[in-house]
Order: sequence, then structure tokens, then C-alpha cells
Amino acid sequence: MEEILQRELDLLGAVNTQILKRAVSFEGDKALLYRANYCCRTALRILKPILVFPITKQEDLYNNINKISWEAYIGNENSLAVDAVNATSVFTNSQYVALKTKDAVVDRFREKTGSRPSVDLDNPDLRINIHLYKETCTVSLDSSGSSLHKRGYRHVTGPAPLNEVLAAGLIQLSGWDKKIPLYDPMCGSGTILIEANMLARNIPSGYFRPVFGFEKWMDFDPELWNKIKEEENEKIQNTIVDIYGSDLSSRMIGIATENVGFTKFRDHIHLEVAAFENTLPKGPAGMIISNPPYDERLQLDDIISFYKSIGDVLKKKYTGFEAWIISSDLKALKFIGLHPSKKITVFNGPLECRFVRFSLY
Repeated sequence: MEEILQRELDLLGAVNTQILKRAVSFEGDKALLYRANYCCRTALRILKPILVFPITKQEDLYNNINKISWEAYIGNENSLAVDAVNATSVFTNSQYVALKTKDAVVDRFREKTGSRPSVDLDNPDLRINIHLYKETCTVSLDSSGSSLHKRGYRHVTGPAPLNEVLAAGLIQLSGWDKKIPLYDPMCGSGTILIEANMLARNIPSGYFRPVFGFEKWMDFDPELWNKIKEEENEKIQNTIVDIYGSDLSSRMIGIATENVGFTKFRDHIHLEVAAFENTLPKGPAGMIISNPPYDERLQLDDIISFYKSIGDVLKKKYTGFEAWIISSDLKALKFIGLHPSKKITVFNGPLECRFVRFSLY
């Protein structure tokens, strides 16, 4: 997803964008920080680095973090949380890194004021991010707060729901032109459908989200934030594209209906209870993007039979379509029985998956 995120940031006006491993670095002002949080569909967090230092022994972490003027970012009455990623031999445990960082911050407050901020892991006023790689430590402020995949529209989910950020990235990787009909015949709670409609209508990814981390920062500018939202909301289009979702489970269609209803997209997204083999195209050829259910409790023969049926339905009923399937079961994918015209490796959390295109001539 890095190239997609880089393109998103470039379009927002970011400077010196650079692709890193599972990340993109960029430069910009406070307005861009707000805009990136509100608009980037494929970012999980927007981090603002405040210090980078070499680390060769454990004491380097505490000593350098204790010297940061944390009083410029947080007060005694506020709360904090620390997230840590450890890819160095200096520490063996990322939780210990987070604990030592918290100690360095609160000890500074105790020394200077006699009191200290509290810790709130769920809803802190300031979320600190520590990234250790080889012999370098990067200290950042997390401007997003909770992960940006939490869009705010999905109030109920089913088992193993597709992450909103991954869904948005898959849609863009597919090359969908936002004009031809889009289908998800195994739609679950409706994430792909909702993300597609938001993309087609240019609705910001953060449109339904109630709060961002930077809104609790000491330098938060509410007037600038309102201006950014107004500017981006003015770009929303009334484009209507046909988007269809179905699922074998009436419970999942009920959940999808609730989520779609919250977004007020009911006139744009059409839902039905139906097994994939019982569906038919609703009109002109379009694109299918789907995340077939995969349950590790199923026997392998069942999985293979299921994937064979996907291929059979695509061949018999969806001629002229382009179908994209994501799956972590690389063996089962082969039993779709169609020659893939493209394969892309993506990660669904820790699971390595293939996002595969079938052109149904």
C-alpha cells in the first residue's frame, strides 16, 4: 500500500514524500497534518517525529527521553500512553520499552513539579510512539490517537472483519474507475461496499470519525481544523455508482444494513441475502472485489470445494467482469480454476495474503 499512500499524500500537498518499509515519510505544516488524518484512506497513523537519537545501551532510552521538554506537549492534569515497536537487540521486549519511556516522562514531571500525568491506555490526551530500529530510536507524537482504520461508521462487525484501511487500499489497487458497477458477493459487514462508495463520492476517510488525537494537543487550532474539514467536505460529489453486496448470512446482511444506514448510503448500496452461486449480475459487466470467508475450523476439503464453486460461478455467470479475490489460503486459491491475470502480495494484519485478479472474458 506504500505507493498508494504516497500518491494520496502528494495530492494533499505533502513535500519530500519517501517510501519506507510499511510507511511513508513526508514534510508539511500543521494544516497538512490535520488534512492527512482526515483524508488519507490507506494510513493507519500519522506520526510527528520530535527526536531521533542513537541507542547502544538501555540507559540511552531513559536518559534521552527524560531530557525532552514534555511540558510543552502535556500537563500534570493530562493523561498519556506509549506505543513501542522494537527491532533492536538493545531491548528484547517492546512492552518494557514502553514502560521505561513512561517512567522517563513522568519522572521529569515529578522532578520539576512534584506531580505527574496519569496513564490512560484507551483514550489518552497524548499518545507517544517509540520506534527502535537497529541503533536508532525515533520518538514521535501520534496525531491520530486511535488507529485511522476506525472510521466511525462500522458499529457492528462479524467474525474476522476486513480492516477499513486494507479495504480502501484493495479498491485502489484494483484500478476500479468509480464508474462501472462494483460487487462484493461475500460482503460480511459491508466494509468494501462502504469504502468504495466513499471513494466514488470523494467523501473523506475521517468524515464519520468522532475524534482525532491532535484535537487534545496543547497547540490544537480549532479554527484551522474546521477550515480543513469545510474545504474537504466541499469536494464531496453526488456521484451515484451502482454498488451491490450480498452474503449467505442474513445476520451479516443485517449488520451491513445497519452500517450502511449509519452512513446514509442506503440509496447507493444495494444489499441482499444470497449465496454466491445464487446471485446474478444486476446489469452491465462490472468489477467484483471480495474477501471470501475462511474459517480455520473448516476441513481442507470443504475449503477446496468452496473455492472451486467460486470459480464455477465466475465462469458461468459473470462473463465480461473483472474479479479480484483476497485470501490467506494460497493453496485454496489455486482451486478457483481460473488463470490469474495479476497477483499482489498484501498483509491482512499478520497474515500474508494474495490479492488476485481474474479477467472473465
